[in-house]
Amino acid sequence: MRIPYDNGAVRRQDRLLPPEAAEALLRTGEYGVLSMQAEQGGGYGIPLSYVWDGAGSIYIHCAPEGRKLRALERCAEASFCVVGRTEVHPALFTTAYESIVVRCRAVRGLPPEERMHALELLLAKYSPDDREVGMRYAAKSFHRTEIVRLEILAVSGKSKVVRR
Repeated sequence: MRIPYDNGAVRRQDRLLPPEAAEALLRTGEYGVLSMQAEQGGGYGIPLSYVWDGAGSIYIHCAPEGRKLRALERCAEASFCVVGRTEVHPALFTTAYESIVVRCRAVRGLPPEERMHALELLLAKYSPDDREVGMRYAAKSFHRTEIVRLEILAVSGKSKVVRR
């Protein structure tokens, strides 16, 4: 595993997600929820598209200003959660699931080369068949696109398999 995987604090040790499955979920997850400290106190969580670089960073893109960026400026420490497959089993009063929680630190002010690389990774993940058009669009809107690197500090994962 290339990410720091630590399930030591997970209460239900019988539901640990294997490290390989956690890495696969981080690579293929459709979206994640970034949870931060709100400017006025309390919590603030927002779902968003992301891409993992295959090593120690997650990249997100957004407008160059807004509530999320103000919250991250206030406190760069954040949590990022990716939920994979879920299946509600009403008659059993339970849900099968897989999820990971990433403890991370947000970094802004990235060099242009890293920002463009992050956009290339995002395009490869979400629009692999339209890379050429996507790169033209990314270049055209580059000045109004912020990229935030979430440095991965630790990852934990859980899953529940429901057998009928």
